[in-house]
Amino acid sequence: MLTAEDITGVWAIIPTPATPDANHMGAKNTVDLDETARLVNALINDGVDAIITTGTTGECATITETEFRTFADCVARSVGRRVPLFIGATALGGHAVVERLGIVREVGADGTLLGLPMWEPCTTAMAVRYYREVAELFPQIAIMVYANTGAFRFDFPVEFWEAVATEVPNVIASKQMHAHGLKEAIAATNGRINFLPIVSRVEAFYEVSPETTIASWSTQAGMGPAPAVAMARALRARDEDRIKKITKDLAWAGESLRPINSKPELFATYNIQIEKIRMDEAGYCRPGPIRPPYDVIPPEYEQAARECGRRWAELQRRYSK
Repeated sequence: MLTAEDITGVWAIIPTPATPDANHMGAKNTVDLDETARLVNALINDGVDAIITTGTTGECATITETEFRTFADCVARSVGRRVPLFIGATALGGHAVVERLGIVREVGADGTLLGLPMWEPCTTAMAVRYYREVAELFPQIAIMVYANTGAFRFDFPVEFWEAVATEVPNVIASKQMHAHGLKEAIAATNGRINFLPIVSRVEAFYEVSPETTIASWSTQAGMGPAPAVAMARALRARDEDRIKKITKDLAWAGESLRPINSKPELFATYNIQIEKIRMDEAGYCRPGPIRPPYDVIPPEYEQAARECGRRWAELQRRYSK
């Protein structure tokens, strides 16, 4: 099983490409498997270090269990063990999570991006027990905690990290958004868990803990991975000037979305829509329509997402050189 030290470089979080009718409530078999295979191969050929699927951007909450199985199998076959593969298995309850993790195991993925059950918010005791029991059932699957405080209505306190690091050996990483509390979390876990920043916040994590900031995650890779790959190279070289330069470029690309991203509730309401619209505009992949009921977005937010996609496409061209 992978360890925290194995989580390096850029981990691309991909959409679940959708067929043209996917935005209709009655549609079935809405995964575009041809585009899935094409996207996975393009990302690996263009230098990403690992693939993550079926998080929020991957519409884990809107695809059916049949679609989950079909998609997971397609991704695993496309990756072909060339890079690590983590398949997200978050669901409404524990039994559904176990069913999805059975598929993750069947297709031979290295790990899972795993959030908490999404109905009632968990206490710390519930959350620790949940990850412990998952690990006992699937000891060969590495776990990246999906530490999204808004989505799961859980603060992921230091006590949680200390208990998980002690009791759940499968937990080797965490997908993070902010560097708040990072130093305390690293101390509580004795380096056993790799806390990954989003690529646009690598600099902030590096300032707090340069020795443990060795990787990042990127949904932006779906717009083209070159800027994120450049950040991974800068991290490997410990090139602080380069890290700062790339961070400024990423901030410029995301400037139009700042008014949305600065308001957590607003961001959470339109997260999937913004991701897929900006990917569509950037043109690196064909994400397809948004699955219901999340296929509604105000025109001004759509335009902000498209502006982000256009700017990222410019960075993709620039960094590809």
